[in-house]
Amino acid sequence: MVAEDTHQNAKPGKDKKSGSFWRELPVLIVVALVLALLIKSFVVQAFYIPSESMENTLLKNDRVLVNKLVYRVRDIERGDIVVFSGVDSWAGEVQFDPPANPVAGFFRWVGTAFGVVPGEKDYIKRVIGVPGDKVKCCDEGQGGRITVNGVPLDEESYLYPGDVPSLGNFEIEVPPGRLWVMGDHRSVSLDSRAHGGDPGGGAIPIDQVIGRAFVKVWPFDRAGILPIPETFGQKGLAAAAGAAPLLLGFVGAFPLVALRRRIRVKR
Repeated sequence: MVAEDTHQNAKPGKDKKSGSFWRELPVLIVVALVLALLIKSFVVQAFYIPSESMENTLLKNDRVLVNKLVYRVRDIERGDIVVFSGVDSWAGEVQFDPPANPVAGFFRWVGTAFGVVPGEKDYIKRVIGVPGDKVKCCDEGQGGRITVNGVPLDEESYLYPGDVPSLGNFEIEVPPGRLWVMGDHRSVSLDSRAHGGDPGGGAIPIDQVIGRAFVKVWPFDRAGILPIPETFGQKGLAAAAGAAPLLLGFVGAFPLVALRRRIRVKR
């Protein structure tokens, strides 16, 4: 009888706890969404790969994580895979039907925010040239490679099998504040080469870069980091870009030294 009374007394407590949980569940969901959106906005964001332009490095429907803080502590480097916004500039590589109603629009926005569906104006490409670089295609007598500041790139490790570095020739000095970007699947990628008539000659504004794609997270069997290929670590590549400011510094220093000596002689 005591056991029965105890069981009966415990029941209302359980119901109370259960009711409390269901009342708190919406709050927990909202808090989780807010935290996730804060992380997505300022730290790391998942992105959906909508096209074949980065094959075979990234396949259509892959998901990647993008580091949104890295460029606060270092400059964008050649070889980085970056996600950037093409709003008011590039047309989308993949066309999407607009949401049928506001509810569908909201869920599409949420899906884009969490990398479940692709963004209509977000692009993912590899950085080939940074501000001041002279990017050219293609060198003569060396397999038709792209050169950066006169240094040929060995792109075999990431270029789509069977693709050539570029079907068309081009030559550009990357303007200040811009980047020359290209897809790894060159024969289908609508990258900087396809936007020669745009401001910057096809080079994208650095301030449109959202972050660096640093790891594939889906599908699991192909998950892994996205490193910078070794060819972008060539010493001559970096030295060529950095030589001009140094030389200009020396050129500007000589007149100042000569003027200082002349003043001393007069005194």
